[in-house]
Order: sequence, then C-alpha cells, then structure tokens
Amino acid sequence: MEYNFSMATLPEHTLTGNPLLETKLYVPKRRAGLVSRPRLIQRLREGIERKLTLVSAPAGFGKTTLLAEWLTTNPAIPHWRNTGWVSLDPSDNDPALFWSYFIIALQKVGVDVGERALAMLISPQPPALELMLTALINDLNASENRFALILDDYHVIDSQPIHSAIAFLLDHLPPQMHLIIASRSDPPLPLARLRVRGELLELRAADLRFTDEEATAFLKEMMKLDLAAAEVSALEARTEGWIAGLQLAALSMQSRDDVAGFITAFTGNDRYIVDYLVEEVLQRQPEPVRDFLLQTAVLDRLNSSLCNAVTAREDGKRMLEALDRGNLFVVSLDDKRQWYRYHHLFADVLLAHAMAEQPDQAPVRHRRAAAWFEEAGMAAEAIEHARAAGDYETVARLLAAHFEKFERLGRYASISRWAASLPEEMMRKRPRLALLHASVALESDNNNQVARRLTFWAEEAINTIEAGGGFEPTDEVNGTVVGSEGLQALKGEMLALKLFLSARRLSAEETTAMAEQARKLLPRSKYRLRAKLHVIEAGMQIVRSGLRSALLNLERSIEEVRRAQNPPLLIDMLTLCGQLHVAMGRLEEGRRLFEEALLTGQNLSAEGHWVLCSPHTSLAEVLLERGDLMGATRHVATALDFADKSPTRSPVLYAHAAATQVFLATGNTKAALEQLEHAQAFVRGSSDSRYYSFLSGVQLKIYCGIGDLDAAADIVRVRGLMPERSIDRNNEEEMAAFARYLVARGDYDDAEQVLSRMLPLVQSLGHVQHEIHALMLQAMTNELLGHRTLALAWLGRATFLGEPGRFNRTFTREAPVIAELMRALADAVARGSGPEKAGSPSYLTYLLREMRISAETVSTPAAKAALAEPLTARELEILRLIAAGMRNQEIADHLFISLHTVKRHIANAYGKLGVTHRTEAMARAKALKVL
Repeated sequence: MEYNFSMATLPEHTLTGNPLLETKLYVPKRRAGLVSRPRLIQRLREGIERKLTLVSAPAGFGKTTLLAEWLTTNPAIPHWRNTGWVSLDPSDNDPALFWSYFIIALQKVGVDVGERALAMLISPQPPALELMLTALINDLNASENRFALILDDYHVIDSQPIHSAIAFLLDHLPPQMHLIIASRSDPPLPLARLRVRGELLELRAADLRFTDEEATAFLKEMMKLDLAAAEVSALEARTEGWIAGLQLAALSMQSRDDVAGFITAFTGNDRYIVDYLVEEVLQRQPEPVRDFLLQTAVLDRLNSSLCNAVTAREDGKRMLEALDRGNLFVVSLDDKRQWYRYHHLFADVLLAHAMAEQPDQAPVRHRRAAAWFEEAGMAAEAIEHARAAGDYETVARLLAAHFEKFERLGRYASISRWAASLPEEMMRKRPRLALLHASVALESDNNNQVARRLTFWAEEAINTIEAGGGFEPTDEVNGTVVGSEGLQALKGEMLALKLFLSARRLSAEETTAMAEQARKLLPRSKYRLRAKLHVIEAGMQIVRSGLRSALLNLERSIEEVRRAQNPPLLIDMLTLCGQLHVAMGRLEEGRRLFEEALLTGQNLSAEGHWVLCSPHTSLAEVLLERGDLMGATRHVATALDFADKSPTRSPVLYAHAAATQVFLATGNTKAALEQLEHAQAFVRGSSDSRYYSFLSGVQLKIYCGIGDLDAAADIVRVRGLMPERSIDRNNEEEMAAFARYLVARGDYDDAEQVLSRMLPLVQSLGHVQHEIHALMLQAMTNELLGHRTLALAWLGRATFLGEPGRFNRTFTREAPVIAELMRALADAVARGSGPEKAGSPSYLTYLLREMRISAETVSTPAAKAALAEPLTARELEILRLIAAGMRNQEIADHLFISLHTVKRHIANAYGKLGVTHRTEAMARAKALKVL
C-alpha cells in the first residue's frame, strides 16, 4: 500500500519521501547466529492473549533483539504473523506523529484499519484525540484478523496526552489486538490495574539476563570465543547476565592473548563496565574506524550520505556496512540497510569520548549535519543541529522561514526555546525575529513582560531602519530587502502586538483606532494577526452595544484563521465564537463550534495540546446544561488534564470552576469541593480583579448548592457584597450568585432589589444565558414572597428564552422549589391563560419530566442490591420508554437528547443488567422490579 499524503496537511516527519519514515516503521530481522531464547519466546507467546506485554529493562538487555526473534518464530502461530513495529524517538512526543506511525504500522502489515482515523489526522482540521481513537477502536473491533503492534523505546515518550491515549486504547482494546511495549523504564500507564485483571505480561531485567548456558552459546557462536566453563561463569557473574556487558567484554577479548587475566581483572558496576569496555573497544579499532565512530557520534540516525557530509569523507556506506557486519553496536533501521543508529548505550559513551577528545570538532559536525538536514527538507532537525553548533544565523533563518509551519503544529515551546537561544543583539537588530518571538511568548508562556521587551526592541529597530541609520534596511532573517512595503508590514505586526498587550488599558475608541491602523499596514496574507484584531474589536463591540454586534467580527476572525491554516488559533476562535453563541442562548450552535474546535486539535504537537482545555470546558458546560451528566463529566475530566499543561491562566481557572459545577450535579460533593480548592489556590496571588469576582460567584453557587450558608456568608463578607452595590458587566455573575445566597438565606426583598437592577444590564448586553438565570431567581423570589402572578410571568419569560436552546439544568436544578410553580405555569399555558410569553406546552412538559427524574431515587432497593452498579435516573427513564415500545430515535425526540446519547445510555444500562438486547433487558429489569 502506498501513502501519498499532502505536504500541506501531514506533519513533516510523516511525509512520503522523508528518508526517516521507513526507519520508524522498520520491523527488525533476527540476525543469523544470535543465541535463541526459547524460554522467553514461550512466555511472549503465552502473553499474546492478554492486552499488553511490557518488556522493561535498562539499556543493553536485548529487548529489541528478543522481540525480533519472537517475530521470526511467529509462523508457528500464524494468526500473529501480522505484527507492526514503531521505533520511537523524542520527536514522536507529537501526538499527530505518534498516531500516524501507529496506524500506518498496522496498515503496513495488512491490517485493514485506521483509514478514517488517519484521514482525521492528516486533514486540515483534525479531530480531538479521543474522537480519532474512537474511530480507530471501532475499526479494530471490526477487523477479522489478529494482530500485534510493538512500540520500541517507549521510554523516550514523555507526552501525557500520548500516555493517556494509550491508556484509553488499552481500556477498549479488542481481543484480536495485542500491544507490546519495550522500554528502559515502566511507562506511566495503569499497569497495576492491568496486572490485577490478568491483562499484562511482564518481562524484566531479571528475566532477560543470560543464563550460563545462553552466555556460553553467545560467546562461542556469536563472538567466536572458546572459553572454559569457569571463565564463562565468571564473566556471567561479573555482568550479571547483562548482554551488552558480555558483548563489550567479548569484543575486548577477541584480540587478547591473556584472556584469563582479562577476566580476572574485569570488575566494576554497569557504568564503569561500560566506560572501561567502550574505551577498550575504541582503542582496539583501526584508526579510520575509530575516527568514523567519533565523528558520527553527534547523529541520532545515520545513513551513508549524512555520514559523508558530517565526516567530509566518501566511505560512509562502506563503514556502516563494516560496522554492521562486525556487530559493532549498530542497529539497522530498514530492510535496505541504508539507515542505522548506534546502540543507545554505545552512543551515549561514544559521544562522551568524542566531546572529551575532540571538543572543537563538535560544532563543525553539527553544522554539517544541519546543512544536510536542511537540504533534505527536515527543518526541525536542522535547527537542533544548528543550535548545538552555535550557528545562530542558521537558527534564525530557518526559524523565520518555517515559523508558520511550526506554529500550525502548535510547537510554541519549541519556537520559544529556539528563539530564546538567539543572542539579544540579534533580536534587537532584527524586528521580524523579535516580533515572532514576542507573538509566541504571548501564546505559549503568557509572558507579557518578555513580549513587551521584545516588542519594544522591534519598535526601536523599525524606527532606526526608518530613520536610515544604524541598521541595514534589510530583513537579515531571510535575506530579502525590506523596502517600504516590508517595513510597513513589520510596523503593522508591531502595532498589533502592542494592542494585544495593552487593550485592557485603552478606551474603546483608542482600541478601535489602533486596530484599524494595524489592519491597514498588514498585508492580506497576515491572516493570524488580522484574525486577532477582529477579536479585539469584538470585545470592544460587546462593551459598546452587546453580544450580537460582536458576532460578525468573530466570524471574520474564523474566516481569516481558516486561510492561515493555523489550528491552535482556529481552536481559540471557534471556542470564543461558541461561547458567544451560548451566552446568546444558542446552545446547539455553541456545541457545534466546540466540537469543531476539538476536531481541529489532533494535528497539534504534544506541547500545543493545552489549547484544547477551553473547548472541552465549554462543551462540558453545555452538556451539563442539557442534562447530559455523563458527557459533561467526561469532557471536564479531559479539560482538567489539559489544564495541568496550560501556560495561560484563564483556561485553568475556568476548567476547575466548571468541574465544581459538574461534580456537584453528579452528587460528588467531595470532588466538587476539591476542585473549588484548586480554583482558589490558582487565583490566590493574582492581580486580576476579574478572577476574584468570577471565583466568588462560583463559591457562592457551590456553597448555596450544598447548603453551607456559613461558608457563603464568609465569601460575602470578604468580598464586601451588599444589595445596593453597583452592578456592571464585570461583576454581574458574582452579584447573581449573591442574589442566590440572599434567597437561600430568606432575604427575599434584598434579592429582588439586586435582581431588578441586574436584569436590565444583561438584557442590554443580549446575554440571554444570564438573563434566563436571573429570571429564574426572580421567579423563585416572587414565589417565596407570595407574588404568584409575578412569579409566573418571570418563569414564563425564562422558559420562553430557554426553549430555543433546550435549557435544562437552569430549571431542573431548582427542583423541588420551582416544581410547583412550573406545574402551575404548564397548566396556565395549557388553558390559554398563561403569561404573554412562555415556553411551549411540550417544552414545559419536558422540563417537568426532567424535574421529576432529578428528584427520583436512582433505582429501587431491590435493584441496588442485585446490581453491582445501580442504574442512573436517565438510564431508568430510557428503560421505561423502551418498555413502552419506543424506538431509539423516538426516545431521543421525546427526551430532547441526541440519538448518540440515547445509544450510550442504553449500552450502559445493558452492561449493568448483564444483557445484550431489548427482550433480555425488559425481562431482567422486571425481575429486579426496576420497571
């Protein structure tokens, strides 16, 4: 099968034609003459019926060699001949690269899976990791073949999103697939859980060590040494069966006459053994071989062309073949034996010797490697070698030339690291370089201080160039003349960054004027900056005339970012636009945009995945409002995972705040309070007053929700909240929560005073979501004051506004307080005597049913006793509708939820009941007296 991926969509490491791609997926062949290890092969065969085999041991214990032998013996078990292999390295911490290799490795061995998942990965708007994995798992489940996949050198992976995704895959791994991980250390996966369930086979250093018999065979057959049994035993004891140690010792002994003396003197722990033996091996090589080894020690992978470039010799192919034949610690990475790497253990010590003996040559070799990789089209590798060489001109040139590509992959941390390595003098004289570093500082580090300093340097340099003195009027980053047009573009970028840094301190008029000036200077191709200018203007429009007026600018920002093909920024823009729709009461439109944001994020590198925190948080809030507690819990958990890695503050706070609401709704008060503590700790020490106001509102809602009015009173006192306090757009959420506290305390008149001043504000902003909340509180307050007619009018208006978005929890969480009033409203509407504006009869019936469900016990005592896990209220409701004869789509329409959600609830209920279809489910539920 051929893979012809688009260069514009697939990350550079997975491009067809990249010479490293084949080496990543190469399945090693067992070398002739190697010692067979049938006892370990048998254990590997026994483990294939489990989910995971873990081969975990330090370097030099033969992990890769053992797995290669297992593969060659698989014809004895034909259905496991389909085994893919991925050799991992640190660059594979990018989830898009990792999962592309994962899927292609399976496809290369004939497993017909992953076409949809791979299409998602290489699309311009790739999906969230969970969605891609779900598509892949569905394919795996449908496959008729049995197959395995080996992930070699997994210890280089430190990306938590990848670890989490592998754990997710293992939880849902179908029986026809087996995963094998080889690693120097235990990966952060749920090994204990797999071990308890009998789903894990483990081979460790103690298992991999050579026995006396294996050591004898290795030394005699492989290393051509005819040693006495006592000498083999001594060597085996000295090395404790460590294969690399035996191999190094054997290489040292091959040209010695006094073998017995060598064995007697052979002492030391692993580290000293390696140092001693590598030195022995190096010293005994012919000078051309030794020189070649030291010169190429800077390379992670080697081929003849690259070696020739680095060594300035012409014998790279011959030397690699000779090293391979001599088993001198090189590992072939492809079938054609074109690409190799040094054994990791050997490479570490080889590099140390090279640096000690020839320190002045290292920069030269790195510079040559950088030139080779640049010519091969591998910019990231070229930059890394240029940095190691101290070649800042090349780093600057490549960084500027490939900035947009790296940015599209979300590689902000890499860009920051590369840019930060450049001398300050270079930054001060090259405005383009300073500006791209400043923009990334804002995106990745949220480091306004660094961004301000860099923007100031850029402005100084632009002014100097414009004045015609000091600096050459050329863009030294890419060698082109700036000219008046280029200088104008740089001024536009600089103005845009200054606006981003100071927008909060400027008036609406100043912000609009500055944005317009920057837009005039920026070329049409600067889609990213033009998009962010639209966002700034949208914020100003909200202040001036409400939410609706900002929508056009946010939609324009999305159009600009789509042209830029910038996934991280598109995620932000889609999320902002979705949040605006939710605020306007359009929950479904908001949900669609949040899901599109998640579909955009898969192509990001590991370091850029934190941008998915906000769409996951926002989607969790929408699902919570819709009454989908399971979906809300799942998304908020994912948001919290990403929040841990977010370099910006706001997403972290909002994720913890959303989690408090979700966990409280599920009845997990302890978890809700824990998340509240995280939010408090996060805000503590912040200088942004908006954070404190936001957190205060969350605290009051939580404490009122659990009935802890003493804790709520402490918040009111600390914040100085009073009924007469002025209300504006920055504190209206906090004041709404304060009104809820007043209602809970029985201060209905004070609550009514606050709400009567709040409603005109949220109405003027067009903030329908907050208006519904305020109307609900007004209805409750007037009902408790005995003003039934006014209460019905407020509730009617709330349901009228809530129906288009199918608001649920805003109403149902007030049960049973609001239940009687809702029934009265439904009756009045049915009689035609209700308020002028109210929800439709079907919507009011839906809300009443949802209130009843939320008030019911989860299941009967008999069911609780019989089931290991009780049915939820929603699962119970759906079972009742199934018993009534409704089909899945009818249930979805009846409950105002999606067909997918209905199916998920049915699957969960069937699992708890231990059944597989409707007839069994009805019989089982009736037997348990659930129905």
